[in-house]
Amino acid sequence: MAEVKQFQVTFDCADPERVARFWCEVLGYVVPPPPEGFATWEDFAGSLPPADRGAAFVCQDPTGVGPRLYFQRVPESKVVKNRVHLDVRVGTGLVGAERLATLEAECARLVALGATRVRLLPADDDEESCIVMQDVEGNEFCLD
Repeated sequence: MAEVKQFQVTFDCADPERVARFWCEVLGYVVPPPPEGFATWEDFAGSLPPADRGAAFVCQDPTGVGPRLYFQRVPESKVVKNRVHLDVRVGTGLVGAERLATLEAECARLVALGATRVRLLPADDDEESCIVMQDVEGNEFCLD
């Protein structure tokens, strides 16, 4: 059996560049350099047929550790809850009030970037607190 070495996470969306740039800010990811022979991504986009311009965008972990994120334009809008979502792990190892303060601070930063706070899931006997959020196109994710 083949061993998987890498994977990417693909998002269907209406505006790939906007959503990708949001996730760059959330995760500290970067936009990779444009394809060889092009000085900028705008130059590359100009070489494509009009229908293909803005159809996809990519961001990646500058350390090479995290998965590549690929954003592709689709004609339909999001209408139901995600079956898969990202957990943004900002409170790892923290508990109680310290964890909640860290989550709230990151939530405020992300709301300023265009995210929406959905709800706080308070700590219980089994789990610590987390905050359910949505990105700039309504895709759910958790601050964990």
